[in-house]
Amino acid sequence: MAERPTTIWREGIAEEPEELAAGTLDPEGACMAGLFPEDLLTATDAVLDTFETELRCLAEADDAQIFGVVERVVLALNAVNEAHDGSAYETDERELLCDYIDRSLTEHGVDIVALTARHGLGRYQITDKWRKW
Repeated sequence: MAERPTTIWREGIAEEPEELAAGTLDPEGACMAGLFPEDLLTATDAVLDTFETELRCLAEADDAQIFGVVERVVLALNAVNEAHDGSAYETDERELLCDYIDRSLTEHGVDIVALTARHGLGRYQITDKWRKW
């Protein structure tokens, strides 16, 4: 199963104190907790919970239904990003979120290459129409 970005971020937060104690991380480089406050993680997880629930219904979905699921998750993530002054998801976070959406769709039987090609899009453009993060 695709690993949630929030899991990766939480692991990074948990590792920083250990790295600081071991002297393998410069204190000035310790930033995970600041980048990923609990309210951001909780809000992102809530969005991903809904996305995962909707994925279970895609077995016989048509293109419009699949794009509807993508649109809803992206718009919900836009709202989380806006609630954090438009800076919740930077480049690395965006890439993880897009990869998570891609992998999750694929795991639920969506041929993303074929889907996007049918609509004149490249594989990695599936979120572009709605994404503001």
